[in-house]
Amino acid sequence: MNALLRNWIWPALCGVLLALLILHYYPHWLGMPERNTTVVPVISAEDIVREQPTTQGPYSYSDAVQRAAPAVANIYTSKAADSDTPQAFPTPPLRDYSETLPVPNRQQSSLGSAVILNAEGYLLTNNHVVAGADEILVLLRDGREALAELIGTDPETDLAVLKINLPDLPVVTISPNQQRIGDVVMAIGNPFGLGQTVTMGIVSATGRNQLGLNTYEDFIQTDAAINQGNSGGALIDANGNLIGINTAIFSQSGGSQGIGFAIPANLAVEVMQAIISQGRVIRGWLGVEVQPLTNELAESFGLESREGIVVSGLYREGPAWNAGLLPGDVILHIDQEPVSNGRQAMNQVARAHPGQKVRLRILRDGQAMQFEAEVGVRPSFRG
Repeated sequence: MNALLRNWIWPALCGVLLALLILHYYPHWLGMPERNTTVVPVISAEDIVREQPTTQGPYSYSDAVQRAAPAVANIYTSKAADSDTPQAFPTPPLRDYSETLPVPNRQQSSLGSAVILNAEGYLLTNNHVVAGADEILVLLRDGREALAELIGTDPETDLAVLKINLPDLPVVTISPNQQRIGDVVMAIGNPFGLGQTVTMGIVSATGRNQLGLNTYEDFIQTDAAINQGNSGGALIDANGNLIGINTAIFSQSGGSQGIGFAIPANLAVEVMQAIISQGRVIRGWLGVEVQPLTNELAESFGLESREGIVVSGLYREGPAWNAGLLPGDVILHIDQEPVSNGRQAMNQVARAHPGQKVRLRILRDGQAMQFEAEVGVRPSFRG
């Protein structure tokens, strides 16, 4: 029996084992398809969580709202009604319409919002919210209220500065970041007099201008719902920082259609500081009216480039008049900065201090010329 095992059984077992090994590792030797021996790594739940994108935003913006909302106040203004004027607060096209409320003894009221920027009690709101008001009542989120003093206004940016005398005032923080299209934003205000309300959207566009709302326009556009009463309220980022003062809507019905505009916070703060320190905003002025350099005008002037703006008019005895500029001159540079459009040139001059001299490079009858003008104080063209 032992001899039989040695001679037949053990060789057969070895052959079977060898065949199994060949079948598993080298099936193609037998004309069979190869086995997929790729090792699939095991990923734990911890690894899945760790590999989530780090740029994902929060699922709740409650912390941001709680940080900013206490510094957003409701504004109630009133003035004696004029029997000949049915509306106390006429507003230009596209403006966020103030709601007129019927009240006794011929008083007319208007709703709006404001933002506390300073622990001493300074608030920012829109000029059109408080224009012509005899009394301005500020209601805080914590229930306190106070009559506000109108410190000053800047109709050319539609901003106004108020002051209240209350202790321990909450103050909003200004965003240090440049806003980008697509950033999440929230509007806080007092729509329709319902009380403080928060709506959310994104930054739809930046640098919006030529809307015909203000002289100086650099709006943030958002689709966060802005309605009647939101004017002067806060537009905040996802961290609760102020990025703008809600000002206007584009609407054919008077309600929100997803196109709202806010004045950037940095511009609003500059205006507020100027009003507090000087009583008004002092801007530089050259006293010129300009128009774009179109292809037709460029061709008539014999120009190959469309860079520059055309002087279409001059204010008599204004800085540009006194410097020697004439209608038809093409302004190419202001202080060596190329001029691309009239709004950019106006903003550049507005930042100059009155009395400062600026160099103007112009083209007149095909000849390049240099002029020096002393910047004047821009008159107030809006009431």
